[in-house]
Amino acid sequence: NYHFGVVKLDCKTTSKNGLEFTVSGTSLNDTGKVNASLESKYKVSEYGVTLKEKWNTDNTLFTEVSCEDKLAKGLKLSCNGSFAPETGKKAGTLKTAYKLDNLHVNADVDLGVGGAVLHGAGVLHYQGWLAGGQLSYDVNKSRLTKTCLALGYQGGDFVLHSSVNDGQEFGGSLYQKVNDKLQTGVSLSWQAGTNATRFGLGCVYTVDGDTSVRAKVNNGGQVGLGLTHRLRPGFSLTLSTMVDGKNFNQGGHKLGLGLDLEALQ
Repeated sequence: NYHFGVVKLDCKTTSKNGLEFTVSGTSLNDTGKVNASLESKYKVSEYGVTLKEKWNTDNTLFTEVSCEDKLAKGLKLSCNGSFAPETGKKAGTLKTAYKLDNLHVNADVDLGVGGAVLHGAGVLHYQGWLAGGQLSYDVNKSRLTKTCLALGYQGGDFVLHSSVNDGQEFGGSLYQKVNDKLQTGVSLSWQAGTNATRFGLGCVYTVDGDTSVRAKVNNGGQVGLGLTHRLRPGFSLTLSTMVDGKNFNQGGHKLGLGLDLEALQ
């Protein structure tokens, strides 16, 4: 978890009747702007229904109603809506997802001011191999707005992944669990047309059951460091920093702080 240039606070609690409350807040170090949100979540297990409501400091209200594993095993239906009272802006999304042991598919419809946008995606798993695709279609413009194809392989202690976005951006990544304490990963992407190449390397080291450290570096000379420590059950502290190696003497480095609080019953 990296929180570069941000002070972040998350608080979560659950009432006796199962109603969950989550309060999140962030403060940007550069501008001092504060963003916060309050979210409530309630599950009606008897009917497989989950209700979510969220309000943020931009004065936007979000509501989500979902039903899972009731009409059919593995099927999830949900409806999302947002409303900004000050501007009157409204948006909604209808979502469906269906999962089997070796197949996950989903289809969404975005109902915005600009018209409906259809999204579809699927992932197939067979003997360690993973193949997936995603499409987005703008009904008003009658054209595809996004295409993505991906192929991956999952071994005993490593995962290999490759992808193509819109036929323009090609990417690949490799993740390996070296041992119980150390995990490493590397990613590479190339943009057609501009020939821009991005490269990144990262690792996570678990010191003990309460502490973990992580580090990453990219070809832009940016070095990220993070430390997460569980001070007590339900209370975790995260410290992070990003150092610009190419402009070390000019400043511009970022610090971050995160606090996660959860009331445990």
